[in-house]
Order: sequence, then C-alpha cells, then structure tokens
Amino acid sequence: MSALTAAQRANATLIAAAAFPFIAALGATLRWKVEGAEHWDAVVTSGRRPILAFWHGRIFGGLHYFRGRGIIVITSQNFDGEWIARILHRFGFGAARGSTSRGGARALVDMRRALKAGRPAAFTVDGPRGPARVAQPGAVWLAATTSNPILPFHIEADRYWTAQSWDRTQIPKPFSTMAITIGEPISIASTEPAAIARGRADLEAALARLEQRALAMLRKRQ
Repeated sequence: MSALTAAQRANATLIAAAAFPFIAALGATLRWKVEGAEHWDAVVTSGRRPILAFWHGRIFGGLHYFRGRGIIVITSQNFDGEWIARILHRFGFGAARGSTSRGGARALVDMRRALKAGRPAAFTVDGPRGPARVAQPGAVWLAATTSNPILPFHIEADRYWTAQSWDRTQIPKPFSTMAITIGEPISIASTEPAAIARGRADLEAALARLEQRALAMLRKRQ
C-alpha cells in the first residue's frame, strides 16, 4: 500500500480528535464486575508479558478496561487503521501496523520487539474480517516464538447496542454494567503446525467458557 497523503493524515487526526471525547465519556459511565484479574498480575510478576486475546466484537469494552497499560495492538495500514491508531494512542495503547491481508508479518515482528521491551500485546483473534469466533493463528504463533503466555478474556454488557457488522460489535449503553472474565494463561510449546492448531482450539474453547462466565456474572446481579 502507498503511504497516506498529508490530507488523509490530517483527516485521521480530525476524526480521532472528534471521536475520542464521546468514546471516553461513554466509557466513564460504565460499571465493572471483574473476575480473573489475578491472572494478569501473575504473568507480569513472573517477568513475562501477557498476549491478550479476545473476539473482535468486544473491542469497545477492551479499549476501556485495559486503557493506559501501553499494550500494543495491530491496526491496518490503510486510512481507517490510521484514525483508529490515533484513537488507541489517546487511550494509552500502541499500534503495530499491518493486517492478515497486508503487512501482517511486519506487524508481528513489531509486536515481538514490543514484548521483548516489556510491553504487553493484544489480538482480536478473529479479526480484522472474520470469520467471527474463529481464532486466527497470530496470537498463538507470537506466544510460541516469545515464550509469553496468551491471556484470553471476554466482556459482556448488561445493556448494549449491536452493530450490523460481521462481528456483531457490542456497544454498551451509558451506565451499563460490564462483566469481564480473564482466563488462565495459555502457553504454546512450539511453532509446529500441530501445536499451533491445538493452541487455536484451546483458545477458542477458553473464550467460549469465559463468555458463559461473563453472562452468568450479569445474571447473578439481577
């Protein structure tokens, strides 16, 4: 892809500046119920860094809960990726530019460097285009090559809008209660195809269990 023009970069700056206050204001109204936060702490205390893994449809909740931690995420190299990266920076994230269709290898190299420098990483494991709820290999491969564990999590809101998109993105309504469940770390032994396949299957199973736990947490408060 060719570099963005100066006009595109200026427009990306304007979009991020306009969107950030609304996203931040909505996020400030959310109330959180948390299960499994000790798993993040245990990974960091051990001297490793978590590779967060979650479904694309839960980006909004993840953006707010994990803000300000210096986490590196992949964003596309196109115009949309530019303004998204600028919003992420405002919430205290970093961006590795690339996608599964273009620049993905370079983005993974950037994430390896970030992990080595002590920064966590995060993947929407069925992104950027799906299929929904099918884990792509990026997070599993990164865990295998860096010896850092995958930390799966799932988020549910008790009141929300659903976007008419492939991932059915959940956008919480103001003053919603959010349930986040963070699972036990998943280590990947090697980059052998069989190990990567097992890792993807284990990750999908863990995310399914975490979703049911998050839903149960919301039902319990009713």
